[in-house]
Amino acid sequence: MSGHESGANTGVAGRLGLSARVAAMPTNQIADIADLAREDPSVIRLWIGEGDLPTPDFIRVAAEQAMQAGQTRYTYAHGLPALRRALADYHARHWGVAVDPGRFSVTAGGVQAMMQAFQAILEPGDEVIAPVPTWPNLDAIVRINHGKMVPVPFRVNDGHFSLDLDDLVAAIGPRTRAIAINSPSNPTGWVMPREQMAELVRIARARGLWIFSDEVYGLFVDGDRPAPSFLEVTEPDDRLLVTNTFSKNWCMTGWRAGWVIFPDGMSRVFENLSQYNTTGVATFIQQAAISALNEGDPGVRALVARTMAARDVLLDALAGIPEITVVKPDGGFYLFFGVRGMNDAFSTAVRILREAGVGLAPGSAFGPGGSGYLRLCFAIDPALAAEAARRLDAFFAGTRET
Repeated sequence: MSGHESGANTGVAGRLGLSARVAAMPTNQIADIADLAREDPSVIRLWIGEGDLPTPDFIRVAAEQAMQAGQTRYTYAHGLPALRRALADYHARHWGVAVDPGRFSVTAGGVQAMMQAFQAILEPGDEVIAPVPTWPNLDAIVRINHGKMVPVPFRVNDGHFSLDLDDLVAAIGPRTRAIAINSPSNPTGWVMPREQMAELVRIARARGLWIFSDEVYGLFVDGDRPAPSFLEVTEPDDRLLVTNTFSKNWCMTGWRAGWVIFPDGMSRVFENLSQYNTTGVATFIQQAAISALNEGDPGVRALVARTMAARDVLLDALAGIPEITVVKPDGGFYLFFGVRGMNDAFSTAVRILREAGVGLAPGSAFGPGGSGYLRLCFAIDPALAAEAARRLDAFFAGTRET
């Protein structure tokens, strides 16, 4: 957030008696970039974590049929029983875990799942440890819930990101309440190994800490198996909260549907949180989500293959640009690439948008350690990826000539 924005927000908070904590939150630089050219059809939009495909027809039709049948009234705060069963089946199918349907609560997107998770566990002044760079919404959600995020930098070796658990342990203090993990990681593409997950669970049990796990990108990996899940190495009563969304796998970003998995014994807590936050998710959207889960596996496999093909096109092309340092991510659908000599990631992203017609997210949006990077979403057609690479190559070639 600029000094001007910060000062303006502080002034408004004082004049109107607003929460100083909320008024002082930084603006989201990713959204700021996107807002500059959302309506410009000439821009290749790689700024936000959103693919270029519409929601599949069978999902849309399920919602339309539900609306036509009159499913437009209040329903269960936790979500339709059929959707919670479908979510349990989905996790059993992909990760081989048996999660009782009663441990799921349907939310208005992955962000709302995160919000409710931290509402459930944080007291004022509690600390949440998280590897950084990380998605900016995590820090904002912790702040909104009166907590404080404690950043632990990823280690970087030749462009590869890794996490040393000793670094996390060293950050644990008397106010630590939770450790937040996003694997596969937005923006770095790091994937936490299952053995490391199991060790972190052991540490959390010994210290009485919560683990918050954002597993949104779990299927966006190479090979036949998804990324590891904390559900594979925990028991139903462990202090584990897992959040996910329908946005990425099924191209449903605008539908605002997600879910949170909570431990045994917390059903009433999350039922209340749903009631008092949103009163639940629209029934017709939940019917669409059921169709996505029960019928969507072939489409998700095709989407992942298409996405990884676009990744490979970009990796090959960007490797030939001298100013860029890029490595293959372990998972997710982002390239988080370094730019030599870049002093201001936001200004550079604005310049690339205006001069090359490619929308990228500034690495500075992702907190400590991100200022020398730009993030690119490659959940796009490989042909569009090739055009984006061509434009970026021309942009950097032009900077060498000036």
